[in-house]
Amino acid sequence: MEENKLDREPRSRAPDCIKCIHFKITWETSFPRSCALFGIKCRNLPSVEVFRATGQHCPSFQQKESIK
Repeated sequence: MEENKLDREPRSRAPDCIKCIHFKITWETSFPRSCALFGIKCRNLPSVEVFRATGQHCPSFQQKESIK
């Protein structure tokens, strides 16, 4: 898979988790969204929780093939 220039630059905003290969929907009504890579379940998008915890936007976003 070829990496483009935008993937190496710091992100100015949170990536859209729904377009990421690591994003999953859970059956838990309290925590309906999750990130398989970070192992978190949350109400918000996982990228929001990563930013809250680290102060940086998600470094592991990988766009799904079907969306490219």
